[in-house]
Amino acid sequence: MTDYDPRLVDLYDRDNPDGPDHDFYRTLASEVRARNMVDLGCGTGILTVTLASAERTVVGVDPSASMIGFARNRLGAARVDWVVGDSRNITGTGYDFAVMTGNVVQAIPGADWPRTLRDLRRAMGHGGTLAFESRNPAARAWDNWAFEDKRRDSQHGPLLERRIVSAPAPGVVELQTSTTFTATGECVHETQLLAFRDRNSIADDLVEAGFAVEATYGDWVRTPYADDAPIIVFVCRAV
Repeated sequence: MTDYDPRLVDLYDRDNPDGPDHDFYRTLASEVRARNMVDLGCGTGILTVTLASAERTVVGVDPSASMIGFARNRLGAARVDWVVGDSRNITGTGYDFAVMTGNVVQAIPGADWPRTLRDLRRAMGHGGTLAFESRNPAARAWDNWAFEDKRRDSQHGPLLERRIVSAPAPGVVELQTSTTFTATGECVHETQLLAFRDRNSIADDLVEAGFAVEATYGDWVRTPYADDAPIIVFVCRAV
């Protein structure tokens, strides 16, 4: 992948702060008494470092070297084993808890998705818990994602942002984002493809990979999933 501009990584936590989603995963980790876990697609590690403790080992994995570089400088980062890569780079086996947060599963396209689930199953011990969320395609959240000439300040000076959204194929949404550093006129372009999968197809993929779906929620307070829910939160068990 083409890595993120480090100046944009510096903005990531502002755009994706700690919140009820992280509270859900922290609580679940405590409930299942997780002792060794993987945070796959950990990004800047804002959640990852809060999951690590003297009693729990955590591996944070992300394909972005810029994101991992940021994570390594966090308070508490020394308690985490940081890995640049994807599910194929998970070190060791026998993990009892794994998470994919921030809708990271939507950034895993095509055949990489079932392969990721198989990699996770191989890395996890029998009975281990896998939890993640994905946006419900029926809610069509992407209809509200486009914008232009959005201005804001940053530690790197004023920014001018624009995003174009399209759906080039069924179940696929493309985001084209441009960020201009107005002091210099420099513009950074990013293109991202997101896969929108429905609840049943994700559940089928999980079963095929060796997981049993224990619960699906439609929010972070564990309301049972309904077809009009904005998100689909999965809690699964390795079998």
